[in-house]
Amino acid sequence: MTKQNQQRRFCLVLIKPSHYDDEGYVIQWFRSAIPSNSLAVLYGLAQECAEEKILGEDVEFEIHAFDETNTHISPAKIASLIEKADDGMVMLVGVQSNQFPRALDIAAPLRQRGIGVAIGGFHVSGTMAMLKDTDSHVQKALDMGVSLFAGEAEGRLAQVLRDSFENKLQPVYNFMNDLPNIEGVATPLLPAERIHLTAGATTSFDAGRGCPFTCSFCTIINVQGRKSRRRSPEDIERIVRANVAQGLHSFFITDDNFARNKDWEAILDKLISLREVEKLKISFIIQVDTLCHKLPNFIEKSKRAGVKRVFIGLENINPDSLIGASKRQNKITDYRQMLLEWKKVGIVTYCGYILGFPNDTPESITHDIEIIKKELPVDLLEFFYLTPLPGSEDHRRLHEAGVAMDADLNKYDLNHAVTGHPAMSKNEWEQAYHSAWETYYTDEHIETILRRAIATGTSPGKTMFFITWFKGCIGIERIHPLEGGFLRLKFRRSRRSGLPLENPLLFYPRYFAAMIGKQFRWVSLYLRLRLIYRKVRRDPQRFEYMDLALEPVRADEIETRELFQSETAQKYVVQMKRLEKVRHGETV
Repeated sequence: MTKQNQQRRFCLVLIKPSHYDDEGYVIQWFRSAIPSNSLAVLYGLAQECAEEKILGEDVEFEIHAFDETNTHISPAKIASLIEKADDGMVMLVGVQSNQFPRALDIAAPLRQRGIGVAIGGFHVSGTMAMLKDTDSHVQKALDMGVSLFAGEAEGRLAQVLRDSFENKLQPVYNFMNDLPNIEGVATPLLPAERIHLTAGATTSFDAGRGCPFTCSFCTIINVQGRKSRRRSPEDIERIVRANVAQGLHSFFITDDNFARNKDWEAILDKLISLREVEKLKISFIIQVDTLCHKLPNFIEKSKRAGVKRVFIGLENINPDSLIGASKRQNKITDYRQMLLEWKKVGIVTYCGYILGFPNDTPESITHDIEIIKKELPVDLLEFFYLTPLPGSEDHRRLHEAGVAMDADLNKYDLNHAVTGHPAMSKNEWEQAYHSAWETYYTDEHIETILRRAIATGTSPGKTMFFITWFKGCIGIERIHPLEGGFLRLKFRRSRRSGLPLENPLLFYPRYFAAMIGKQFRWVSLYLRLRLIYRKVRRDPQRFEYMDLALEPVRADEIETRELFQSETAQKYVVQMKRLEKVRHGETV
C-alpha cells in the first residue's frame, strides 16, 4: 500500500471539566449526579462530522468523550491519545465560569506539547456577549494559544475540525450573533458506558434553547437568546429511541424552562405515545417556571409522559426581590396553587431559592423559610447565593460600575458569596446561607414533607432519598447537592495550579480516613431519617394527613396567610388587585 492510500487517523477528545473544591481538588465522584448535555450535543455533532467524512475519505475519525465529574482526567494520558494518532485536538465543552480555572489547568500542559485546544461554553459566550472588553481569564486562555468558541456548534463544528486538521485553528470563533436552528440536527448522544457513570444512568438532551424572560441574574438569555429555538417532536422521539436502544431509560430535559417551549404539548404527546402505546419504560426530569400550571393540560400530560421530578425556580417569596431581579413572572399569589397542582399528580418538586437579595437579612431569611415550611407544599428546597454570573446583566452592571467582585472564578458556583451585600457582612451572609439549609431540613419538617408525600400520592421513598442526598451533600461533603455524587474521589496530582502537591504519606491516610468517616456519617444520617420514614409509613392515619400547605386554595388567603402579611407582600397584593380590575374593565 502506498503512503498516499494509507488512512490517516484524527483523534478528537471532548472533555466536560469539573471544578475545584475549597482545598483545590477536583470535585469528582465514583458516580456523579447530573449528566452533561453539552458533552452529548458535541459528541453527536462530532459523530455526524465523522460519518460525513468532513476531513476526507482517507481520514479515520476517532472520538472520545469524558465527563470529569465521574472520570479522572490526566492531561498526559489525553495527550498520548492525540499523539498516537496522526492528528487531533482537545475540546473543553460546556465550560461554566466556575469550571474555567480547571479548564485552563487541563489546557496548559496540552498546549505545552503543541496539542490544539479549544474552549467553549457559558463563560466564553457570556463574557463575549455582555462585556465590552475581553475578560481577563479569557485573555489568559488566548495567551496560552487556546482557541475560544462562542455560540453554538450546530453547523459550525466542521469548520473548527477542518481548521485543526490543516493547522489553521483561529484564536476566536464567535457565532453569538448567529444562533442556529436546532431542528433536524444531529442527535445528542453519549455512549452507554459514559452514562452509566451517572447516578441512575440518567442521560440528557435539550428540547429547546432560549428563554423569553429577563431575569437579571440569568445567563441563559444572553447566551442562548430570548427567542425560542426548538427540536421537533420527531427529533425528541429519535433521541429517546437512540438511547433506549442502548438500554438507557432515564432522561433529564435540560431546557431552562420547558414550559415555554412552544411545542411542549406535541413533545409530551409523543412521549405519552411511546409510554402508553409502545410501553417504553422511560422517565424524565424537567425544569419549568412558576406559571406552568396555567397552561391547560401541561401538568397532567407531564405526568403521563413520565415526568418524575420537576425543578421550579421559586427564587424568593419577597415581591420586591423578585421585581428587583426582573423576575416579574413569579407571582407569590400563584405559588400555592402551582405547587398543589404538581402534588395532585404525585411529582416530586425541587424549588430553587436565592439568598442575598438587597432586602435580605439573616432574620428575614429565617422568617421566610419558616413561612415556606408552613404554607407552601414544597418537597425539596435548595438554596443558592445571589451570584453575578459572568454573562448575566447583574455581572455586566457591577463590572461596568467597578463594584468589587471576587476574582476567583472557581467560586462562581452559586455556593459561595462573591460580592458584597448592602445589609449583611460576608460572614453574616455565609452564616445565613448555611443556616437556611439547617432551618428547612429539620427532623420535624422532614417528617412533615414525608407525610405530605404519602397523603398526596408522591413517592415517600424517593422523597426521603433526595432529602438524604441534600442533607448529606451540604452537611457531610460540604458541596452543593447539584454537584454531589456517590463516593467522593480525590487524586493527589489533580490539584489546582499554584497549590503545592501534598506529601503522599500525608495525603492518602487523610483521604482514606476522611472517606471512611464520611461513609459512617452517611450511614448514620440514612438510618436516622429511615426511622422518621418508618414512623410515618406505619401511621394508620397517614392517608388523612392535612396541614395548611395542603389545604385547597381559598379566596380569603390574602387576608389569612402569613405569606401575604409583610409590608412588601401587602403592596404587591394591592397592585395585583388593581391590575385585575383593569383587566375586567372595572373602575380603579
